[in-house]
Amino acid sequence: MKFNHITYFGSIFSRILLAISLPLVIVTTTTMALADQTAPVLSVKGLDNADINIGDFKGKVLYVDFWATWCPPCRKSFPWMEEMHQRYNDLGFEILAISLDNKRSVIDKFLKSVPTNFIIAHDAKGGSAQAFNVKGMPSSYLIDRKGNIRLSHMGFNSKDKIKLEAEIKALIAED
Repeated sequence: MKFNHITYFGSIFSRILLAISLPLVIVTTTTMALADQTAPVLSVKGLDNADINIGDFKGKVLYVDFWATWCPPCRKSFPWMEEMHQRYNDLGFEILAISLDNKRSVIDKFLKSVPTNFIIAHDAKGGSAQAFNVKGMPSSYLIDRKGNIRLSHMGFNSKDKIKLEAEIKALIAED
């Protein structure tokens, strides 16, 4: 096989370019997720059929979670969300969990086995998920007291708990 210095150096150049640009893409994506952007103005129906408006939570730290009963990570997040609600609710922290299930009956059945004290809403048509540009389940958004999205997170596992709680605590501590 004959050595071709142009191919060799082109290959090295491509690897260096990829190595330099990949971290920049990751940082940019993370920065965009953490950048302040105003939360969408929307209204969803609570399980009691009352209107719930995102704007009503100004002055509080709000964790908006999009979930469905058919989603295993969504189901696993509920005990953790309840724990966060119990721990930080008196400090101005609220959780709004918006189910995207088609049928209300599956939500009611799930909540019998996993009781919660935070706010649950139902949006079978998914307009709220579209407003937040949800890409996967579960997706959560941490909104500061001024109504700005400060963190978005997709998925849920035990490793996420510490990071998410730290973010919640940091926003509660802000004025």
